[in-house]
Amino acid sequence: MFKKMFKKDKQEAVVSPATGQFVELKDVPDPVFNQKMMGEGIAVKPINGTVVAPVTGEIIQVADTKHAFGIRSELGQEILVHIGLETVALKGEGFKVLVSLGDKVTAGQPIVEADLDFIEKKCE
Repeated sequence: MFKKMFKKDKQEAVVSPATGQFVELKDVPDPVFNQKMMGEGIAVKPINGTVVAPVTGEIIQVADTKHAFGIRSELGQEILVHIGLETVALKGEGFKVLVSLGDKVTAGQPIVEADLDFIEKKCE
């Protein structure tokens, strides 16, 4: 009985998956994101191509097209990291995945290297 009264809420840190400029979802030029069809989130206009794990957890999905990955945090939250707009059409070109499905990762660990110049030219 007393355990519930004194239960501490667990918290975990979430870091930005990319270094760059924060962009409000409403300003992302894609209705899937700006209308929150995929749920709540953030957007970052990156200044380099390193995309990192936003939380410590397990890689639960890596898109065949390498443009997205899913991670389950230690507390069970599932997060999808999507890289770029219209990048699924690249069929993996311009992306190098550094992890495998089931890998345990730490917040801030590099997960994908994206060639931003290539992606920008191909997805204009």
